[in-house]
Amino acid sequence: MTHYGKIKSYDSSMGTGSITPEKGGDALKFKKSDLQQEGQVPKVDQRFSYETSEIDGGKKSAVNLQHQQGEGQGQKAQASNQQG
Repeated sequence: MTHYGKIKSYDSSMGTGSITPEKGGDALKFKKSDLQQEGQVPKVDQRFSYETSEIDGGKKSAVNLQHQQGEGQGQKAQASNQQG
């Protein structure tokens, strides 16, 4: 099942971060290897889709994270403003 959330934190030196579910609940941890777009560095408040997986002792973590472009209304407006 696909869930959605926003990046709460990301430590590029450790390659780990956390994502806050949109529907509420505790933030879930993820690893750089769980990001679908290789080379992408997630930024705080970016929206991602993800799935959950249980790890050590039944704790849930986020896996298969994919950046969601859909919220880019502000970006589109910025681009058109820059064009002229």
